[in-house]
Amino acid sequence: MKYNLLFLLTLLCSICLAQENFDPMKSGYFLVWQDEFNETGKVDSSKWSFEKGFVRNQELQWYQEENVTMNDGKLVITGKREMIPNPGFESGDADWKKSRKQAEYTASSINTRGKFHFQYGVVEVRAKIDTALGMWPAIWTLGIKNAWPANGEIDIMEYYRVNHVATILANAAWAQEGQYRARWDEVKIPFSEFLKMDSDWPSKFHTWRMEWTEQTIKLYLDSKLLNEIDLAETINPDGFNPFHQPHYLLLNLAIGGNGGDPSGSIFPSEFLVDYVRVYQKISP
Repeated sequence: MKYNLLFLLTLLCSICLAQENFDPMKSGYFLVWQDEFNETGKVDSSKWSFEKGFVRNQELQWYQEENVTMNDGKLVITGKREMIPNPGFESGDADWKKSRKQAEYTASSINTRGKFHFQYGVVEVRAKIDTALGMWPAIWTLGIKNAWPANGEIDIMEYYRVNHVATILANAAWAQEGQYRARWDEVKIPFSEFLKMDSDWPSKFHTWRMEWTEQTIKLYLDSKLLNEIDLAETINPDGFNPFHQPHYLLLNLAIGGNGGDPSGSIFPSEFLVDYVRVYQKISP
């Protein structure tokens, strides 16, 4: 019961653990990359790329650039209920990306692949998520080398249904024997635990933070430690450690899949991001 012990202990100790609050000036870290989303209109294409179409996990949404914008100092990723014909449709094809004649939902997924990557440091993201049934927002990273999961995945934030229960997750994944088989170090906290602390939690912005060193990855939510991953254990079968290589950032709103059935939820849905900041220690 890793999540109960770790989460409850950090809740009880959060008042006395000053080191939970990240202060870059006092910690020796410097801001090396950021997006404050202070413009209006399209996102900065020098920083972000877009995923398109059906991408992963047999999710329901069609990813398209039109569903992400900047407004009022925020990045806005919008999920919509709308019909989009699938140009790759092939009747009877076994591939789920081709067997669907159309998508019934749209959303966006953006990433910094090929434009910004980093190895070790602190990532801080302030965001507000939609917790309605069917929503699957995420803040995460992937390694630049190898196919998934051998490239390594860090889920700074995921929100979806686990056994039909709304859940906040903080995870890392790497490879085990067999193609596309992942080994996980994961923490799953029922969303009801957050609602007990604050019934207005879904209407507020919250801060997710990753602290990544050569030894560990620590994942925080509102300065409370959710998961600590020991990088001495994250070794792929070929001996490669995917968390000792550069990673790039992803922000997305998926619909369906692990998020649950969205058919009764209200649309449009919005995943709002106030800022993304990356800090590193600079060698002299």
